[in-house]
This record gives sequence, C-alpha cells and structure tokens, in this order.
Amino acid sequence: MARSAQDEISASGAFARTASTFRNFILQDPSSEFPVEAGRYHLYVSYSCPWSSRCLAYLKIKGLEKAISFTSVKSIWERTKQSDEHMGWVFPDSDTEQQGAEPDPLNGAKSIRELYELASTNYTGKYTVPVLWDKKLKTIVSNESAEIIRMFNSEFNDIAGSPDLDLYPPHLQAKIDETNEWIYDGINNGVYKCGFARKQGHYDEAVTKLYEALDKCEDILGKQRYICGDTLSETDIRLFVTLIRFDEVYVVHFKCNKKLLCEYPNLFNYMKDIYQIPGMCSTVNMEHIKQNYYGCQPSINPFGIIPIGPNIDYSSPHDRNRFSA
Repeated sequence: MARSAQDEISASGAFARTASTFRNFILQDPSSEFPVEAGRYHLYVSYSCPWSSRCLAYLKIKGLEKAISFTSVKSIWERTKQSDEHMGWVFPDSDTEQQGAEPDPLNGAKSIRELYELASTNYTGKYTVPVLWDKKLKTIVSNESAEIIRMFNSEFNDIAGSPDLDLYPPHLQAKIDETNEWIYDGINNGVYKCGFARKQGHYDEAVTKLYEALDKCEDILGKQRYICGDTLSETDIRLFVTLIRFDEVYVVHFKCNKKLLCEYPNLFNYMKDIYQIPGMCSTVNMEHIKQNYYGCQPSINPFGIIPIGPNIDYSSPHDRNRFSA
C-alpha cells in the first residue's frame, strides 16, 4: 500500500496516482451527517502541496477564513512514528520553528498520519494533505481536494465573505469538467508522471503530453482572459497551482525543461494575473514549496540541494487586462 506519491510507481515504472479515501461532503442540509456550520471545520494543508494550495485558494478568495480555520504543516518530511520508517507531513513543536507552519491546535497531533489514525484505526493508505477535519465528530470529512473546493464554492455561501463568486457556474460546468480532465492528466498530474518516471519511455510519453497541453493553454489564452472564457473559474485555480511551481521546481526537479513557462507569454502573464487576485498571493509560499520538493524526494535529488533561482516577481505587471470589457 502506497504511503506517499513516491510509492505510486507501477510495475512498468510509470507513476500511477491512487484515489483519495475520505470522500464525504458537507451540505447545507442541516440533517446531513456533515452540515454547514461556522467554526465546525478545520483545513490542514501544506503550502508546498498543489492539491492543498487549491483548497487554501478557495478559502481565501471565497472569504471563508472566519468560518473555516486552517493550519499548515512543516515543509520538510520527518519520521511520523518511531516504530517504522515512514516519512511524511509533521507539525512544528512551536509557532516559531518555521514561518508559516503551526502546531496542531485541535488534537495536539505531531503528524498528519496521527489524524488519519484518529479518524480510522484500521487506515492503511496514504497520509496526504489536504485534510478537511470535523471538530465535532473528530474525524476526516474529506481528503479529496477536487471535492473540497466544490464544497467551499457553494455550500458555505450563507456564511462566506464573497458568496457571489461562483467558480463553478451552471452554464460553464460541462466546459469546466471537460477542461479539468485534460489539464489534470497532461499538466497537474503530468508533471508528476514526468518526475517520477523510472523508464525513458514513460518519461517521453508524459513530457510530450505535458507540452501539448501547455501549448493548448497558450493558444486558448491568446484569445480570452481565462481558460474557460471571460470569467474566472475552478479550472483557473486548478491550473494556477501547477503553473506557479513550474519554473521554480518542475523544470529542474521533474525534468520538464523543454520550454520554461516564462517563454509562454500568454501563460506567464495569466499566471501573474491569477496570483494578483486579492488573497491568492498569501497561498503561495515559495520557500515551503522548494524545500519540500527538493528536500523530500531523495530518489530524484539525493543530496537535497535547493537551486537558488529563478526568484520570479509574480507581482510585476501583466497584460491580461487587454481582455477586459
């Protein structure tokens, strides 16, 4: 059983991500097992993890910080138990140990693994983030980011600071679902298939599909401001979390070096446009991102050396306003 992404390698040497395990849903219906309640739920994240970052982005731009609290783990994996060799997400011992990371304020857990074992004593899967935690029932609601962001988008609107922001509007849902599929396969998960490939053929296949998808995005963004049209959508957030890590990490670490993101004028300016949405920049901690990727994957980077660059200024001007009405 895989305990982290690094374990998800098929017999043929290809990366094959396994599905999330906890798939409950928070609903506005007060009779549901997990009803909407301000202050009841807590989001555990890692700033370095793109799947966590998409959830944190929703928390910020939907204005849910007062309704749903959150805690980030440390960027570097450590032993999660003395009884085995598992390395994973851990909490700091104090607020000052690492900027951005905090001790677990709810359960006093030392690791994300402990939360999974609190929720299910027989759990044997991956100990991943994000984790959406129910304080009342002391269990995991969901660890599937794609479903957590859907909850944050619609179910909490009565207590959200930005209830009118709909990133999955009815008239775009079919388009969003279709676009999410090829962006996930080619880009979001595609960079991992490049990085964790153990055979040249698997790498060649993944990197070809990656750049075909990036080229497709570049073409789309030459005609409209956002991926699914003229308004910000779920797809943009899902794509952004990979793009923001591309030149800083994936080009070097995952061997995605055919072309830098900064060489795509539309994609690069689009990434800065999304970054500059109020609240988004606070979800990007490049120190955590680089420390985790370069420092926690010894099969790729055995000495844990962190490259110095490229230190991109994501707050610099972009040209996407040319598509404004």
